[in-house]
Parts: sequence; C-alpha cells; structure tokens
Amino acid sequence: MQEFPLDYQTVKDIIDGFHLQDFGKATIREMVSMANLIEKKTGCKFAHMEMGIPGIPAPQIGVDAEIAALNNGVASVYPPLAGIPELKKEASRFIKAFVGVDVDGEHCVPVTGSMNGSFASFLVAGQCDPAKDTILFIDPGFSVQKLQIQVLGYTTEAFDIYNYRGDKLEAKLLSYLEKGNIAAITYSNPNNPSWVCLTEEELRTIGRLAGKFDAIVIEDLAYFAMDFRKDLGKPFQPPYQATVARYTDNYILLVSGSKAFSYAGQRIGLIAMSDRIYGRRYPGLQKRYGVAEFGNVLISRVLYSISAGTTHSTQYAMAAMLKAANDGTFDFVEEIKIYGRRAEKLKKLFTGNGFYIVYDKDGDKDIADGFYFTIGYPGKSGSQLMYELMFYGISAVALGTSGSDQQGLRICTSFTKEEMFDEIGRRLEAYDKAQKV
Repeated sequence: MQEFPLDYQTVKDIIDGFHLQDFGKATIREMVSMANLIEKKTGCKFAHMEMGIPGIPAPQIGVDAEIAALNNGVASVYPPLAGIPELKKEASRFIKAFVGVDVDGEHCVPVTGSMNGSFASFLVAGQCDPAKDTILFIDPGFSVQKLQIQVLGYTTEAFDIYNYRGDKLEAKLLSYLEKGNIAAITYSNPNNPSWVCLTEEELRTIGRLAGKFDAIVIEDLAYFAMDFRKDLGKPFQPPYQATVARYTDNYILLVSGSKAFSYAGQRIGLIAMSDRIYGRRYPGLQKRYGVAEFGNVLISRVLYSISAGTTHSTQYAMAAMLKAANDGTFDFVEEIKIYGRRAEKLKKLFTGNGFYIVYDKDGDKDIADGFYFTIGYPGKSGSQLMYELMFYGISAVALGTSGSDQQGLRICTSFTKEEMFDEIGRRLEAYDKAQKV
C-alpha cells in the first residue's frame, strides 16, 4: 500500500521544474501535467480533481444522429451560419421546456462550444455603445472568460459574490452600474467553481438593474439543470432552470452541450438571444459594420469571421439530443445526477477529515451536490493547500484563479470514480493527521 506523504524531494523536484513564480496561480493544465509526472515517477495514482471535463459517455442518441448525418454527406457541405432548421426549432423548444421562457428559434444559434459563444457575445456587447467598454463579472467564475476579455482588449470589473448574497447584492451591483460604463454582466449558474446557484431574489435584482442601466446579461448555463435539489428533468413543467430571463429582456443565454449532454469532444453549444437583444439596433454596431442589429452582427459578422459556422454533423447530434429531451424520451438530467452523488460522498470524506466547505450556502439552503464544490482547511491558504495535497496524490486548483477572494480549492467530481473513494479518504485522513502532529 502506498505511503503518504509521497517522497518529498521527488515531488518537490517535479513541481520546481515548472518554474512557477506563484504556485497558487498554476493553471489546470499545469496541475494535470505535474500530477501525471508525479504519477509516473512514484507509481502513485492521483485523484484528479482539477479538470472540469465530463466523466460519463456521450448519449448514443447524439452519436447515432451524427453518424447518420455524416453518412448522408453533410461533411462536404458548409453548415448554415445561423444553424440547421432542426436545431433551431429544438433549441427553442428546449428553452421553453426546461427554462420556461420563450425564445424564438431564429434567435437560437449554434456555436462551437459555450466558450465560442461567450467570446462572440462579449465581443458584440462591448461594441454596441462606445461609452460602455467594460464587462462586469460576478465571481468566482470560469477563468478563461477573463482571458477572452484580455484577448478582446476590453476592460473588466469583478467582485466575489461570497459576501454579497441576498439583499446585499443590489448595492454592490449599483456601485459598478452607476458608473455608466458596464456593457454586460456575466456569471455562471450553477457556478463554476463554487457551485453557488443564484436565488430567484438575486436573479430578479440582476434583471431589474440590467434593465435600468441598459446592460446585457450574459448568463452562462454551462451546467444546465444541475441544481439537483430540484427535479429539473421534466419537460414543459416546473420547476425550471433558474434564469435572469424571467426578470429582464436584456439577456443572452449560453447553453453548453459539454456537461449536460456529455458531448464535449464535438464542441457544440447554443447562444439564445432575447427577442429584444436580437433585433435591437445599436449605433456602435452600425458605425463599425454598416449593420445595426445585434443578432445580425453576431451571426453574419462575428461568428462568420471566427468559426464560419458550427460543425455540420454535430448540429444534427445536438438537435437529436434536444428533441429527445423535449419529447420526454431522454432524461438527460437523470444521466448526469452521478456527479451529485459523487459530490455528496466526496464532501463527507473532506469534512470528515478536518476540511470545510467554503461556498456552503444559497440563502438559507446548503448548496447543491454537483459537478464542483469548494473546500478549505483551517489556517491554510489556497496555494498552500494545493501544494501540500500534491504530496498526498490529490490535485486540485486554488480558488484565487477563478476570481475568488476566499482561501481554498475547487474540487471537480467528474474524474473521481467511486472505486477510488476509500483511497481518497485514506489520503485525506493522513493529511489531517499530519497537520495535527
């Protein structure tokens, strides 16, 4: 049986070989590379909790539909920029069925993953009004989206929602919106990495203020319907996926095929624009493109220039999965509940060995069990904890990389299979004992 901690010098030499000025800012990919090298050198199989990628097979419905599309010759034909009719129809139905709001199918556009969708949405939102050049992030959040803003050359503002839940949120938002330079507000819901789910009160506040200050809300639903505290898997009946779309018509929804449908490798997602945003004419867009309508610019100028459409066959896969979900023949939520079951067990392993949940509440409710959760250890910074757990065969990323002001780590449940849980518990117990010597 492997002894822990692992050989100090071996692990330290591998980490030092990456020449990181601040270990707490190591990227997910760097953590994976370090863990893999330590595995190879020590023979210790790591508990990989750093990578947020699906851990279950893609639905056969999508695979079969994509194969059929390829056999029918779509590989030789450019895809329509705005999406194939079947996908647009089922995307509109899906949002009605599981979000409970109406979005015209013409305003539902496929993208090569939600990252492509966020990039395009940020790009256009930041060009509508020359006086509004800033994207406001409600953190913590997906760090790559901040990189996208850096690539675009826009300005960002951000705050950690940890201390601004409930009725404290309005004053905090106002402190930014009153400056008059906020083009868009963005967040993920459920949240990566904290798994916070915004309450209806909080979404209502965001929607109302977005309307008052004319800011577009870009709501990232990458972890669609994964608030497993509610039964969100029944089409066309409540409860529905929580959304700001019930409280404003200034919204863009980003729906990913990667997590809810485990179709990450084929890079498929959706942008769903409200009727108002899709058809709204902006002087800034007219001046830049000679076209004023937001939706037209996003599709025919931006998506055309950065991807020239979304892979033709994959659109058929997504359309088939959405249709099956809409028709009630494919319970996609039941398929992904495995992440919640893993989170429940892993949380107990951590909290039973001296750790605590950092982002622990939505209002007066415990956060849901899902794709991620966050952990801390008394007296340890996120950087320290990330570094020290490497010696126990556990790799995770610090919350600071996501814009969080809290000390701790993001734990991803997707790669932690049940057969390793006992071993993870043994490692956490060894770590906890070592801190108390």
